[in-house]
Amino acid sequence: MSNEMRSDMTSYALYDLYAIGNALVDTEYEVTDEQLVTMGVSKRHMTLIDCARRSELEAQVTGAPAHRSGGGSAANTVVALAQLGGKACYACRVADDEPGRFYASDLMAYGVASNLSKGLTATDQTGSCMVLVTPDAERSMCTFLGATSLLDDTALQAESIAASKIYYMEGYLAASPSGLAAALKGRTLAQEAGVALAATLSDVSMINHCREGLDAIVGNAQTGALDYLFCNEEEAQAWCGQQDISKICRQINALARVVCITRSAKGCLVLRGTQQTEVPAAKVKAIDTNGAGDMFAGAFLYAVTHGHSHSQAAWLANQCAAQVVAQYGNRLGQAAIAALQADFARYLAS
Repeated sequence: MSNEMRSDMTSYALYDLYAIGNALVDTEYEVTDEQLVTMGVSKRHMTLIDCARRSELEAQVTGAPAHRSGGGSAANTVVALAQLGGKACYACRVADDEPGRFYASDLMAYGVASNLSKGLTATDQTGSCMVLVTPDAERSMCTFLGATSLLDDTALQAESIAASKIYYMEGYLAASPSGLAAALKGRTLAQEAGVALAATLSDVSMINHCREGLDAIVGNAQTGALDYLFCNEEEAQAWCGQQDISKICRQINALARVVCITRSAKGCLVLRGTQQTEVPAAKVKAIDTNGAGDMFAGAFLYAVTHGHSHSQAAWLANQCAAQVVAQYGNRLGQAAIAALQADFARYLAS
């Protein structure tokens, strides 16, 4: 499926993006590097924790200012796309508890459709993520999966997948047998309906510990290639087992028809076969990197599903991601979104 290949994306599609991922309520704290060491948290990466470990960590930040929001990587991506004016649907699992109801209403407030509209029935605890932000703007995540650890294919809506332009899989699902199986069943349904495929590698921890699951999400010659793949430079290095960016590009571009490698202040690289486009980053003071990659993917996919080129999509994605890292929190306010839309219109007209 090419992208002139996707310039023929069906105009009658119900959704621009259908995604599956972990539903997590994020709580963000500002901490020092010394606190991270004391807490025993691995910096910059995601670590899975159990309920007891979550309680232990929460005790160490008691009284610190905290910000709560809906989260989960793919959820951030569908919200970003919806904020920019796209139509999105999300498959996930939460419990019938206060955080679960908060999560469902959060998606609804952003105009994102989901399987949660059928009602919340799970009796366990909704998943959560402690996001620990250090003064250098790096985020370190401690994730309690809770209800989302049992995400399975009952969350999928086959008709909605078939009525979408792109089906998006969160790489974090590689850590969950049932979640991975659900993502792969959705992948098959999307392929059968001629829907484009997209995925993110999500985190170095997934590459190091769940490579087999990620390989299944990415696909191969037998199962079919991705149309879009998103990763950051550190993830690309881990995947390819080397540091040289030119060698990485030659290796990783085989994973999808279009590969986006985000490089923080260096901007991003968009790879399409032998073509390589470097798009500069917007210059901002980084405060918090939480959600930046998710925002990049959402903005990029919004742009390509609305008829824009890959370089134009990457420009918008870089601008949106920059605004996320320039604030605390994983979601942009409506005023920021409106300003970005105006900037994009001026960029397209220039």
